Amino acid sequence: MDIYKFLTQLGIDYQKINHQSVSTVEEAMFINEQIDGVACKNLFLKSSDKQFLMTVEKRADLKYIAKQIDSKRLSFASDEELVELLKLIPGSVTPLGIINDNKRVKILIDRELRAQRLLIHPNINTATISITYDDLLLFINACGNEYLII
Repeated sequence: MDIYKFLTQLGIDYQKINHQSVSTVEEAMFINEQIDGVACKNLFLKSSDKQFLMTVEKRADLKYIAKQIDSKRLSFASDEELVELLKLIPGSVTPLGIINDNKRVKILIDRELRAQRLLIHPNINTATISITYDDLLLFINACGNEYLII
């Protein structure tokens, strides 16, 4: 399904900017000057018990995250798993990718991001959208995935 159409169907208001391909938060810093929101670090992870997770946070501390979800160890999921589960290419990890998921990915959201607009890719890394924290939760719920505030 077209991500923009789905956001509109949910009544989610978003701002969008097109730009050159960016694969890291550091590469995308210029976007903060052009669109309102906080850049999020999105990582696609796998726990020691093979649970797939995606982070939406300011910074990534895998040991801290593992402790929060009572997992012995977290590792990065493979590029193949990213493509298979979310139909995303490396460098375009985004919580909006769960639109392609079959409810296997759990979203972990940094509590420090509450009440803010978030900058995330719309399933491709040549664009960025800005949505509210509450709208992200609405999107996750509409997709039927679980989330946890960490």
